Amino acid sequence: MMNSKECLWKQEQKRDNSKILLHACCGICSAYPVSFLKDAGYEVVVYFYNPNIYPDVEYQKRLEAEKILCENSGVELLVEEYNQEEFFDYVKGFETEPEKGLRCDKCFELRLMKTANKAKELGIDNFTTSIVISPHKNFQKLSTIGEEIASKTGINFLAIDFKKKDGFLKTNKIANSLSLYRQNYCGCKFSMR
Repeated sequence: MMNSKECLWKQEQKRDNSKILLHACCGICSAYPVSFLKDAGYEVVVYFYNPNIYPDVEYQKRLEAEKILCENSGVELLVEEYNQEEFFDYVKGFETEPEKGLRCDKCFELRLMKTANKAKELGIDNFTTSIVISPHKNFQKLSTIGEEIASKTGINFLAIDFKKKDGFLKTNKIANSLSLYRQNYCGCKFSMR
């Protein structure tokens, strides 16, 4: 029978540095990051966790686009249960915040914390997010949130600014070639304003 130290050592041996869990907000935003990470030598596992997306029909359209992308890219897709109440509870008190305000920070925090915890559960050492490819999102803010979560969970956050070197243009070209659904707002009920 193994003692707790031996058991912990065995779990550490199972960890895989070549894998990365990519939080995906939508097919368009994750198109180039998937390609970039594969080219960098990672085995990419896409994690679709977006309780913020509203309404249900919008969520389904974005999930379908993600499925098409992952199938065409040859990467695994994990889909977390869709529970809007989880998002509403997490951002309670921040509903009237403007876009790019504290409500958005809370939303990023929720989704990245869940991603890091999922990576830990799966034995994956690294995580990142496709959200940063959007020209409407603050890379530094998202990186800070990701790094804070990394220090709490022990899972490495890769702060990659996928916008650089025409990343946004590249992601749109991939998305267009696959005829992926293109949304016209960030995703939550409040961003529809």
